[in-house]
Formats: sequence, structure tokens, C-alpha cells
Amino acid sequence: MTRAFDDDERLLGDLPTRSATAAAGEIEDDDTMLVSGFGSVGNPKAVPEALAASDRDLALTVVSGGSTGDQIDTDMVEADAIARRIPYQARPEARRAVNDRRIAFHDTHISRLGDQAALGEFGNPDVAVVEAVAVGEDWLVPSTSIGHTPAYVDAADRLVVEVNRAQPTALAALHDVYRPGLPPRGPIPLDGPGDRIGDSRIRFDPSKLVAVVETDDPDTPYSFRDPTDEDEAIAVNLVDFLTAELDRNPALEEAIRLQFGVGSMGNALMGALESFDAGNRRLDYFGEVFQDGLLDLVRDGTFDAASATSLALSEDGQQQLFDDIEGYTERLVLRPADVSNRAELIDRFGVVGVNSALEVDIYGNANSTHVGGTRLINGLGGSGDFNRNGLLSITALPSTAGRGDISRIVPMVPHVDHTEHDVSVIVTEHGVADLRGLSPVERAETVIDDCADPDFRPRLREYVDRAERQRGHLPHDFDVAFDWFDE
Repeated sequence: MTRAFDDDERLLGDLPTRSATAAAGEIEDDDTMLVSGFGSVGNPKAVPEALAASDRDLALTVVSGGSTGDQIDTDMVEADAIARRIPYQARPEARRAVNDRRIAFHDTHISRLGDQAALGEFGNPDVAVVEAVAVGEDWLVPSTSIGHTPAYVDAADRLVVEVNRAQPTALAALHDVYRPGLPPRGPIPLDGPGDRIGDSRIRFDPSKLVAVVETDDPDTPYSFRDPTDEDEAIAVNLVDFLTAELDRNPALEEAIRLQFGVGSMGNALMGALESFDAGNRRLDYFGEVFQDGLLDLVRDGTFDAASATSLALSEDGQQQLFDDIEGYTERLVLRPADVSNRAELIDRFGVVGVNSALEVDIYGNANSTHVGGTRLINGLGGSGDFNRNGLLSITALPSTAGRGDISRIVPMVPHVDHTEHDVSVIVTEHGVADLRGLSPVERAETVIDDCADPDFRPRLREYVDRAERQRGHLPHDFDVAFDWFDE
């Protein structure tokens, strides 16, 4: 059951309180360190900073739930403290180190991380360093994200907890901590995104707790750019498509459950839902991140319920939420990532997933992670969980990059994160390509005619015409497929 805590109850019981420097001393030089954090919020701050400031020869494997703040992916990277990073990063310093191969980076689906850590797939889980708003002798209350913190706390041999007084204890009212456990496992007993089946606390073996560190350090807030003209046109096309889909899709007769990927594009598309009329249907959000674009929609009742694993908010968004958490508690739920991203639930709820990509090809394959097929941007994140398991998977992106000089619709993506089998619909500022039930050549014609920038359509059509001279179900001209990336 959930309960409220006040500032006098942040540390309860006989706890091993330590300085950040002393707590960092509990971490061995080559440990596998599991950390809280998702959507750049809720990560530990003081202990990573202490590790970065030490003169030790560190070679840590750092496993997070998603993106983290500067303390890990900037300070520790600049201190050369990280040898291996899993599964996501979103800071320039970390990105450079990964692409220079100074850090060994492993990308994976978010939904599987908890199981992988528990099974030792990233090495022995030596220590978990996590942020909380309150802690007791055998429990903690997570802060602005839950992510895989419950799984990491359970898997690790040792536990360090940072209790952050900059985070309100009222966050406890949003949390719904439930552990699916390792396979073989039964069904998760959720009938709808707004249901609660867990507790506000994460339980742990008290013998693991080696240090509690008190901090007062706000999250690094998410930064969203203002919507561009292309974003707004994509949003209009998306809303038009969803409106038409309500009339023709019997699976959406009673409710529509949406998910949006993290980032400025996803945030802009969420905000556009103010013009979306769901009729008398329930409108729920079931995803992994809760962004600024959803705040007003939840507060005013547009969404009946919103379920996520992270409050990936801007500074203004955080303030809006913290000033009136009670106004959100009836509709907003934070869950562990192995629940928020669980294939079983995405399928059960019939989630319509809306994610972006760096580029898509004319047959519907999407590249979300690697520029030119080689240079990593951030990571796969949870997009694969929703693309593969959703009722509909929508990929929304501008048709061009580089001020219109580069087409993001290409003959063949140089790196595939989501295959043509997992992409139902593509939306750009020019239109919507519904790929369901189409053959490869039909998909190519639809993507070019409805989504590509008009300046690039002749060249794309020329490619298809040339490729069709070859035999085969899916025509390609491999001699010229990647010429687009050499210019």
C-alpha cells in the first residue's frame, strides 16, 4: 500500500549513514555498478561525483535503466571511470567516448534489462547505487523515476542509497512497485493502465545496505526544443490518422491507449492531442516516460490514466508537478520498467506506439540509433518493446535533415533497429504511409508518394525502377543503395 512521508521520516531506523566519499569507497575499481535513473532523472548524484573526483584507476561497468544525468554520463566519463556502459546514454561526452570506442557500449531492449542483470549477463551485479526520497532498514522509496531500480536492488550484492532532499517525499503517492520475477512467471494482474497492484516501497535484504548518503541535488531537467513547423505538421497528420483509425479499427471501439517515445518530437506530438477527439472512448497513456506534453492533458482529465516509469520533465514541468502532486495522483502512476515495457501488457492493452527514428527506408525498416550506420546517438531505449508488441506501431519523423539537404527516407537504412515487420505506419510532415498488408513494392510506392520530401521523390522512384529490373520479392540495387550516404 502507498503512504505519505514527510521530511522528518526520510531516514528511518539504524542506518549506515556515510559521506559520499566514504560510500564511493565501498565500490571496487572494476565493479559492475547498477544505478537508478531513467529519462535523465532519478539517478544517484553524490556518489558518482565522488567516484569521478577520486584519483582511483576505475574501470567500472555502469548499468542504468535508461538515460542518466551529468554526474554519470559526463563527470564519470571525463574522469575515465567507466569501461563499459549499458544500455543507453544521452550526453555528448558519453556519446564521444562510445563512438571513439573508449567505452564499450552494449545496447538492448529496456524491457529485458532487469532479467539480464539478475541472470548475470552483464557480469556479477556487485553494487547498486540508487536515489530515494526515503529509506528504512529494509526498504526505500524511489524518486523521480523507478526504471529497473527494484530489479537492480534485488540483484546486487551491495546497496548504496542516496536520500535526496531536493525530491519531494510526496512522490511516494505516484509509485506502484511490482516485481514480475524471473521466468517461469505468471501474468501481471493489471486490467488497465491506471490500476495499482504494488507498493510505494522497494524492499531489500538489510544485510546488503552498506551506505546511506544524504544529498540535496535536483535532477538535471530534460530540455525540450520548441516545436518546429515540421513537428506541427507531423502532429496534424498523426491526429488525422488516429481519428480515422478510430472509425475503422474495432480494437479501438472502447478505449485507445497511446505511447510516445522520449524527446522533443514525442513531447510535441503529445501536446497536439489537445485537438484529438476520442469520442466516448477511454483515453489512456501507457508508456515509459511522462513528459511535459502530458501534464495538462492528465490534469484536465483528457487522459483517464497515465502510466510510465519516469518523470522525464523539463525544469518548468518538474515545478508544475511538484507544486501539485496531489492533483495528479489519481491518474498518474509510476511503475518499474519491466512492467511499463512488458510485452504482455502492451499487447493486452492494445497500445498504439508512436516513436521516432533517424531515418526509414522505402520498405519500412527504421534506423533509430546510428548515423550513417556507424555513429551511435543515444540507444534503442524502449522503442522496440512498443514497436514489436503494440496494436499499431507508428514511426513519426521529419522527411529531411540538414536544413532539407538530407533525405530521411532512404532506399536502404544502413543500420536496422526495427524491421519492416514491426513498423505499421510512417508519418512525416508530408503525409501518412499505412504499410499494413502491402507488398514490398507497394510499401515503397506508398512511402515515396506520401512521406518523402518532394525534392527527393524523383530520385527515390528512379531507385525503385532500377531495382525492379532485378528479380526477387524485395528489389534492391546493392551497388547504389548506400550511395545516399556517401554524399
